[in-house]
Amino acid sequence: MTFAQNCMQRFEETVVLYHRTDDVDATLVNPYPVGGIDHTLVAKNWIDDVQWHLEDIIRDPDINPEEALALKRRIDKSNQDRTDLVEEIDSYFREHFAGVNVLPNATINTESPAWAIDRLSILALKIYHMREQVQREDVDQEHRQRCEDKLQILLEQRTDLITAIDQLLDDISAGRKYMKVYRQMKMYNDPSTNPILYGKE
Repeated sequence: MTFAQNCMQRFEETVVLYHRTDDVDATLVNPYPVGGIDHTLVAKNWIDDVQWHLEDIIRDPDINPEEALALKRRIDKSNQDRTDLVEEIDSYFREHFAGVNVLPNATINTESPAWAIDRLSILALKIYHMREQVQREDVDQEHRQRCEDKLQILLEQRTDLITAIDQLLDDISAGRKYMKVYRQMKMYNDPSTNPILYGKE
């Protein structure tokens, strides 16, 4: 099994695990040992699972405004946690490839391996929920067919993205590409750079 295939398997397992309760307040019981990459991948997808459903909830047109604000802040916190885990995955790769001799003509990729893996995690969620739509019995055949067409595209994207990630990792391993880890600099979370926050000091 390739690295990207393993990622997808962990993500698909975690999506199923989340939907055993389908509760945004449920606690993750991570089946993999702390410190291993599988543990990080499961934690990453769990955050995506919860946030996916928070985004559904906040779009309720009848939601109480105070509840919506609380959810928005929870989603903001979730986004930061998600970013932190992506950076943790990239740190894993940076350490893993630390001894690679980079070729003189090596090029850099448009995104780091972990941000591509982040897209794979979201894709696992899209596939799960689109398949749910295909299997609904309370809608007409037109709806199911439309969703089946979309599902097939998502499955093709999964194959392509897995292939692309594994090719990128092979290129980094062989020194044909090199990676950098750029830490996210989200200014709106920082009281010293968000003018709404530092203006209140």
